[in-house]
Amino acid sequence: MDDAIQGDPIRGTARGTAPVPLSVLDLVTVGEGRTASDALRTSVQIARLAESRGYGRHWVAEHHSMPGVASSSPAVILAHLAAHTEHIRLGSGGVMLPNHAPLVIAEQFGTLEALAPGRVDLGLGRAPGTDGATAAALRRTERLGEGADDFPQQLAELTRFLDDDFPDGHPYSRIHAVPGPVQGPTGRPPVWLLGSSGFSARLAGVLGLPFAFAHHFSAQNTIPALDLYRESFRPSAVLDAPYALIGVAALAADDEKEARRQVLTGALSMLRLRTGRPGLVPTPEEAEAYQFSPMEREFVDSWLNNIVHGTPDAVRTGLDDLQKRTGADELMLTANAHGGDVRLRSYELIADAYELPTSVVPS
Repeated sequence: MDDAIQGDPIRGTARGTAPVPLSVLDLVTVGEGRTASDALRTSVQIARLAESRGYGRHWVAEHHSMPGVASSSPAVILAHLAAHTEHIRLGSGGVMLPNHAPLVIAEQFGTLEALAPGRVDLGLGRAPGTDGATAAALRRTERLGEGADDFPQQLAELTRFLDDDFPDGHPYSRIHAVPGPVQGPTGRPPVWLLGSSGFSARLAGVLGLPFAFAHHFSAQNTIPALDLYRESFRPSAVLDAPYALIGVAALAADDEKEARRQVLTGALSMLRLRTGRPGLVPTPEEAEAYQFSPMEREFVDSWLNNIVHGTPDAVRTGLDDLQKRTGADELMLTANAHGGDVRLRSYELIADAYELPTSVVPS
């Protein structure tokens, strides 16, 4: 079988000339004039392309109340992707743990593990993945800080459900997450902690878990968080040494001007989100015609500076430099643009730039 199934479920395989394993973070973006159905079809196409070209993982992120993003239900999307792929690892990047009861997540990802044995990752975050009002609607409480503060306890409870090992006398000792170990020997998804600051970095290190950092929207915190993770790391039954991936916004096109034109759509979309005007991802024409105020231009320029974009060779150089600078063990690429065809083309161009195999199949 392919190493995605038989090998280390956490440490990926670098292919071609890539310095570290490459993976995909899919935000299931919905462009102006497109539908959620279109976006989900694109996700299947990206997963198939990623699988065939040797990308190691395809993760889906949980977001809510964002018209330009169709990934509010990662477990549902991952089940769909599992039905259309064979060996690429699939996972959440991530599920926002405070939004859900730990038992529900254990059941969902136990089901995914049963559907796609040996190739499911469970990435967990402590942020709501949305604004405060939506978070309150999800959690049925206005006390939002409570969920984030309780993250370590929620994580411990979730792990107990996944392993079916609450001690005797515990109120949940007779509760079983199914599908799960109570039904017989089975694998279980490895747990990753996700973060954009130091909290989860330290917790992942203390617990000896793999860590994924959101460089694509918190670049200024990347190196401090990775340093904190490595300094805090304690060997565990899961890992004997730190393993950190970073999410990277990256888009390759056939020429530099077109790449800039395409990434501007995601920058305008993020500007609108940050200023309380979320919507569908605008077209390149709309983004080019938009009249930015000086403050908006400053935001957009700063945002674009953190996107590795340009020709395939330029993107490869930018990714290589970022990996050397951060020491990341894996790069998880997210291509944010209006059109699904642009995103697909980007992943293919990057694969070509790193001489990834043209067809990876289980042996």
